[in-house]
Amino acid sequence: MALVSSIHVDAGWQMPDMSLTDIHGNRVALKDQLGENGLLVAFTCNHCPYAIAVWPRLIRHAASLKKMGINTIAVNPNIHPDYPADGVPAMAEKIAEWGVNFPYLADATQDVARAFEAQCTPDLYLFNADGRLYYHGRIDDYWKDAARVTREELVSAAELLVAGQNAPQPQHPTIGCSIKWKQE
Repeated sequence: MALVSSIHVDAGWQMPDMSLTDIHGNRVALKDQLGENGLLVAFTCNHCPYAIAVWPRLIRHAASLKKMGINTIAVNPNIHPDYPADGVPAMAEKIAEWGVNFPYLADATQDVARAFEAQCTPDLYLFNADGRLYYHGRIDDYWKDAARVTREELVSAAELLVAGQNAPQPQHPTIGCSIKWKQE
């Protein structure tokens, strides 16, 4: 497991018009997932310890964001033959086990992860209602233990977004396991 951090992506960047598949093989267009006030796109997976630690918070925050008019989707870019724990069957198991109540989508080609310049799991992108990047940063200030969090950075950013205010600065990068890129 290689620890990496997300890279800077310019605010205002337009979310690409791309599609992914759900665990049943149905196509899901990113633009169709935008809520009244925006969309959180979380690149994540099933086996990375960083992603596993953040999943409960992601699920909890998705419910709060939904009340703000912001939808959430999770994207698994690690659909890779060397990582069966991240495969689509395992995703279906985790959806049931963790009670994931938003789309958890497979990026089997890794084209979406590449378009976003995603680097790690988790890697979070919060878009406004127009599909423009508003926040690209960590979920909070202590990934390892929710009990030790002192700053809820994602939720705070969402509140500012909904209030029509400028995005928070600085936006701290996320850290996590490197995406398991396929050889081209």
